[in-house]
Amino acid sequence: MSGQHYWFSYTDDELAGILKTDTRQGLTGTEAQERLETIGANELADKEKPSLLLLFLGQFKDFMVLVLLAATLISGFLGEYVDAIAIISIVLINGILGFVQEFRAERSLSALKELTAPMAYCIRDGELAHVPARELVPGDIIYLESGDRIPADVRFLSANGLHVEESTLTGESVPVMKQAAVLRHEALPLGDQENIGFMGTMVTAGTGYAVVLTTGMMTEMGKIAHLIQTTESLQTPLQLKLEQLGKVLIIVALLLTAVVVGTGILHGQNAYDMFLAGVSLAVAAIPEGLPAIVTVALALGVQRMIKRRAIVRKLPSVETLGSASVICSDKTGTLTQNKMTVTHIWMEDSVVEISGTGYEPQGEFFTGQRAMRAQANPTLYKLLQFGVLCNNARLAQEKAEKKGILRRATEEWVVNGDPTEGALLVVGGKAGLTRDSLAQTWTRIKEFPFDSTRKMMSVVIEDAYRKRVVITKGAPDVLLSRCTHILWKGQAVALTPALRRQISYANEALAKQALRVLALAYRDVHGKEIPATDTSAERQLVFVGLTGMIDPPREEVRDAIQKCRQAGIKTVMITGDHQTTAEAIAGQLGILPSGGLTVNGQDLYNMSDSEFDSIVDNVYVYARVSPEHKLRIVKALQKKGHVVAMTGDGVNDAPAIKAADIGIAMGITGTDVTKEAAALVLADDNFATIEAAIEEGRTIYDNIRKFIRYLLASNVGEIMVMFFAMLAGLPLPLVPVQILWVNLVTDGLPALALGVDQPEDATMKRPPRSRTENVFARGLAWKIVSRGVLIGVSTLAAFWITLLAHPDELIRAQTVGFATLVMAQLIHVFDCRSEISIFSRNPLQNKYLVLAVLSSVLLVLPVIYLPVLQPIFSTVALNGTEWGLVLLLGGLPTFATGVFSLMFARSGKQRRVR
Repeated sequence: MSGQHYWFSYTDDELAGILKTDTRQGLTGTEAQERLETIGANELADKEKPSLLLLFLGQFKDFMVLVLLAATLISGFLGEYVDAIAIISIVLINGILGFVQEFRAERSLSALKELTAPMAYCIRDGELAHVPARELVPGDIIYLESGDRIPADVRFLSANGLHVEESTLTGESVPVMKQAAVLRHEALPLGDQENIGFMGTMVTAGTGYAVVLTTGMMTEMGKIAHLIQTTESLQTPLQLKLEQLGKVLIIVALLLTAVVVGTGILHGQNAYDMFLAGVSLAVAAIPEGLPAIVTVALALGVQRMIKRRAIVRKLPSVETLGSASVICSDKTGTLTQNKMTVTHIWMEDSVVEISGTGYEPQGEFFTGQRAMRAQANPTLYKLLQFGVLCNNARLAQEKAEKKGILRRATEEWVVNGDPTEGALLVVGGKAGLTRDSLAQTWTRIKEFPFDSTRKMMSVVIEDAYRKRVVITKGAPDVLLSRCTHILWKGQAVALTPALRRQISYANEALAKQALRVLALAYRDVHGKEIPATDTSAERQLVFVGLTGMIDPPREEVRDAIQKCRQAGIKTVMITGDHQTTAEAIAGQLGILPSGGLTVNGQDLYNMSDSEFDSIVDNVYVYARVSPEHKLRIVKALQKKGHVVAMTGDGVNDAPAIKAADIGIAMGITGTDVTKEAAALVLADDNFATIEAAIEEGRTIYDNIRKFIRYLLASNVGEIMVMFFAMLAGLPLPLVPVQILWVNLVTDGLPALALGVDQPEDATMKRPPRSRTENVFARGLAWKIVSRGVLIGVSTLAAFWITLLAHPDELIRAQTVGFATLVMAQLIHVFDCRSEISIFSRNPLQNKYLVLAVLSSVLLVLPVIYLPVLQPIFSTVALNGTEWGLVLLLGGLPTFATGVFSLMFARSGKQRRVR
């Protein structure tokens, strides 16, 4: 019972020999117990989980957290207890958020285990018994019927109209017809193993007996569980960038502070005063509010995304979407509606097209561009009637109290039963035909169920006058061989060889459009005859026509894919469907460009890693793939430097979703396993929502860069004031308490307001960021240093000019320097809204920023003018002339660089035009 087996290729006798079982009598109770003790229970194993305490404490190992704790000690030493409390609060909030996220991630395997069946019918000692599924062992013989969840990986010994819903494992969009026949192949993708049933999949129709092949972690579901356990979750680009930023900040801040203190002492400044000033500079240089501002900016972005039907489970993932360069998307239910729809009907040498998608029975019939009434064409109307009568599905309008993550009261049309039969009910409904209305005329008296050998289903119906008709639907090539006539202009005429070729050509034409083609035929039954067998029923049939159906693309997806392409984001379709269907849908949606490659599961099996790596950038469609393939695709793209977003809804998507830079699950059709593994859940299962989320992610990252630029340029300015003053041998331009107050009034609210700034026009017209790009890329480091130096020089100039005018009033000069530094930073914050210049955007557009700046000004004025605060902050009241100097020099860095940047941008644009 070990080693590699192609279970689908063995005969029943070979299976019995390998598994040491009796395919009729099953195992004895003793044999089953011995195997259970040897192999173990039929359940998915849990990996060892850390205790909740260790999980919580693990959140405080981050480098930036240690920096914040050090800042807390310094603030407490200076008596800044409010700052200390604020920093501790930030650390705790971040720790709790991280703990909750990791705790929920651990639940993904638990959700997977819920898909296994709790009980199963098993033959033990020759009798059918109801046993716990966890007690099943290889060699057990089980019985399955409609509604059962398959409890282990099994091989079918018999199958009577057996259909299994495997979309959560294989991605196949409709239930798969299962058979017991041997499949003589060396290797087959999971979706093509028609005589194998997989743990966790659902029987939707029919009955059958099967032998258990593998249990627990040895099943295909177990392999997925193992992948989830062993797949490492990557740090998001934002987490990596903030970690880099924290290291840079602490090193630079301490070095510069040490240089300032050392220079001051060398120039004769008091050592104790310089130490206090140095510590104050260190506290100011490390923007301890940065993680809080990042968290708040992300949280506000999350709220905006909820309104756009996207639910974020992990805050940093919002930004990650903004850097995505590839979206790997599942087809069924994500790019398509997961609702089989009849779009074409062929009869009487003409093609009728039908409008309307989904299960709502609303649509029109067209020949060419001309609309037609189905009732006006006897052949078409009869075909639609037969499609409704030869049918076991149910079409109904039901109230849906819950749709995915967000609750809303709706009514929607649903199909209970086989989706193919549901599509026939819907197209009949578009002509006003329903099962209830036809039941008033026709009564079913016999059925010959569909099976994989005949590839047909038939019913015998009769009307009130005892007129009986056999209706047959099935595969066109098989059904055509049973026909002797064709319905033409309402009359049955002989089916000539020419007409047979015509039908075959029509079938091929529909199939080339990736349509699932079904043929319908009938036979009038004479007298009181009721056919006893399918052979006697399905003969001398009158061919009526062909129906072509497909799971249609979502209407809004094509535009979303186009917008992603404009943003430099490649969309890749990954599906369990057949290659022809996948390519057709990809073509309709604009995913597959000219020269783009399609790869199927068998191709991937035969490719080495190096061969696959050489073509992965040119592949746009993957068909008939397994869970391992999806994971391989994601990792190959990541190896090429891509930031990969993986979308999906089935269990088979969970490992790849977890391995991707950002995993996106479907909220309505997605399994709990997928949702728990994902960072983002789409409440409306709509690919178009991803495009909106990407724009939001890019905007958030841009805003994070804005307030990093603002905070660090301001802090560089504070350090440069002190550094240049020490080099020039000037007195201290700022006292420690003024440095701390500048830090307090300018860092918080303005930076937070930048975090909710509106997106720039070109947000979705530029390529995604590189995975290796750091937060200071694209000139940000230069802007921080240059603006910081200019702010420092302007502040020192204001201090020095005032000191020259009032040599005996150091406090006045320090007050002017203090006010200039504040105003320079508050004016500079408007420059940070644009990558080009302060003049390229309306400064009043962000009302939150305007209010934040006004609030900061109001916090500075009392410090300067209230007599009770003047001794504490070493300030004096300033006159109008001094305020003129403050505003002139405070605004000079921003407006001068703004004019220069605007001129440079325009001259560069003119050169590109030439």
